[in-house]
Amino acid sequence: MSGKKLTLFVVAGEASGDLHAANLVKALRKEYADGEIEFFGSAGPRMREAGVEPVVWADDLAIIGLAEIGMALPQFLKAFIALKRSVREMKPDAAILVDFPDFNLKLVKWLKKRGIKVVYYISPQLWAWRSYRVRMIKKYVDLMITILPFEKVWYASKDFINLEYVGHPLATEVHSGSTKADFCKRHGLNCESPVIALLPGSRLKEVTRILPNMLAASRRIAVDRPDVQFVIAATNEASASTIRAMGRDGKTIVVGETHDALNAADAAAVASGTATLEAAIIGTPMVVVYKTSVINYTLLRPLISVEHFGLVNLIAGKRIAKELIQGDLTPGNLASELLRLLDPAENAKARTELASAVQKLGDGGASKRAAEAVLSVLS
Repeated sequence: MSGKKLTLFVVAGEASGDLHAANLVKALRKEYADGEIEFFGSAGPRMREAGVEPVVWADDLAIIGLAEIGMALPQFLKAFIALKRSVREMKPDAAILVDFPDFNLKLVKWLKKRGIKVVYYISPQLWAWRSYRVRMIKKYVDLMITILPFEKVWYASKDFINLEYVGHPLATEVHSGSTKADFCKRHGLNCESPVIALLPGSRLKEVTRILPNMLAASRRIAVDRPDVQFVIAATNEASASTIRAMGRDGKTIVVGETHDALNAADAAAVASGTATLEAAIIGTPMVVVYKTSVINYTLLRPLISVEHFGLVNLIAGKRIAKELIQGDLTPGNLASELLRLLDPAENAKARTELASAVQKLGDGGASKRAAEAVLSVLS
């Protein structure tokens, strides 16, 4: 295989998948330095920057919730048609499907029937819900590359052995580019006073459902602790515009500085998802929060079989960060928990527990190991 030109079909849909896929693409090019690799598929901004030819823009597919997905079915169908057409034309050596199960698991059978090797990078959360999908993976996926430590054991219990655990890509890649003092100076904050970071999520519907409770909680905190400063971390300018339109209550809004905001914060309220791992890696004591539509929660909650929602708690194997989900996410509950985390003893305890959980994510190099695993399938 050395020196042969490779063509790889890559599909990601959400922001985190776009990030991990882009890092994998870079690692593959580095590991296959004596040959050329051409990438195409569903690509977000980071993948496009890494040189993936976008047949479909992944930005347009990042949709959450049953009702929202139902409304977007024509858009998904159009994307399927375009991607399948590109596969017929390009005849890739392999397909790399990155997370995004509601979309990608509809592609695996079609790809396999055409003799294309399928690598699935970042397992769907089958251990949390819809575990029956493992039958499809066993039948159509040549290699599953997992990033969470407990997934290898779970798949083994389901008699699926074509699996490679590589560690979490974020384990050594999440860090702040500035000190708390630098961050506070840049944004006009008092470095000697407590800072609470508010991370309401990356999707606009998450922001509109979660941020109002965060803002109301901050007003309650201000009554008891007027010295506390609040920073709202927006993932992009679109989210920032939504936040400004909702009313900032005099709070600082930062765009694209999530890691710096977490590093400067004494505590944080973080929407459930990859951001909870980022906060854990940085070491910021947090409350995990989430709220979706009533219909989504009513339909999906009975299907979820895990004890914890937050990834940080799943990795720790216990509840080290308080979870306020759906009806439990109230201004009073959130304010109470954030105030508790500002207590020096509670804060120190939380940081110790986070550090212990982060050790389970591996010692870095996940993208390199994933690239090696992909190339081993091709050879």
